[in-house]
Amino acid sequence: MEYFIHLGILFTIYTILAVSLNLVVGYTGLLSVTHAAFYGIGAYTTALLLTQTGIGFFTSIVLGVVLTVIISFLIGLVLSRFRDDYYALASLGFNVIVFSIFLNWQELTRGPLGIPGISKPELFGFSFSSNFSYLILTIIFAVLVYLVSSFIVNSSFGRVLKAIREDEKAIQIFGYNTQYYKLVIFVISAGMASIAGSFFASYITFVDPSSFYIMESIFVLTIIILGGLANLRGAVLGALILILLPEALRFVGFPSDIAAQMRQVIYGLILILLMLYRPQGLKGEYKI
Repeated sequence: MEYFIHLGILFTIYTILAVSLNLVVGYTGLLSVTHAAFYGIGAYTTALLLTQTGIGFFTSIVLGVVLTVIISFLIGLVLSRFRDDYYALASLGFNVIVFSIFLNWQELTRGPLGIPGISKPELFGFSFSSNFSYLILTIIFAVLVYLVSSFIVNSSFGRVLKAIREDEKAIQIFGYNTQYYKLVIFVISAGMASIAGSFFASYITFVDPSSFYIMESIFVLTIIILGGLANLRGAVLGALILILLPEALRFVGFPSDIAAQMRQVIYGLILILLMLYRPQGLKGEYKI
């Protein structure tokens, strides 16, 4: 039972990441490869505050979001001036910079040694120390992120985002400042990713730079491409599949000496076939 609860917690954390990234990539058409950086900023903020100060978990989430919003605003000012491949490359560069800071600023982050001993959340004297109670807490926040995202995409603001995705120059003709819209949604998405990072840090009780490398951004991008771009339910479905699929392949009877490699081969083959025959994803409305 604990095993399934563990998978459920990971699923809800990656649901927050996938839904928030879909706002930028799926609905706005901006190929961002920087989500792991904001995920890491949230995680490290919570880790540092919980291990070095008396600040509680929920306050650390708020402060992590505030810090991430400030940083993402500054980065977004630069990224909003780029389009297409240049946007992706610039966002990739930012992820590398943040990872390098996590790795090399040892006085603050302890570098590759990481930060251990991160405590679990407490609220009004109740400790979310059991995995089941922690799962309930992450579900609540994942639902909140989903509802906020749904409100955004169904609003007039969301309709402008979709118009930017389809033809940015056309929407500019009607007087819309597209850089403003791209910046705002980038900042909102980053703040949501920070929340996921806070939950990850408190759940694992340890953070180190390896969890926030470029491959983590690519993994979250893979989730929304698989589930479906510009579809929030598709993002949830993609997170469910990519969290459960590797675990399910553990029970396939491969020889022990090649089991790990074969799981990766099958995992990659499924993704390749999907991209060949269903490039918009399982429930997608837009092809990247």
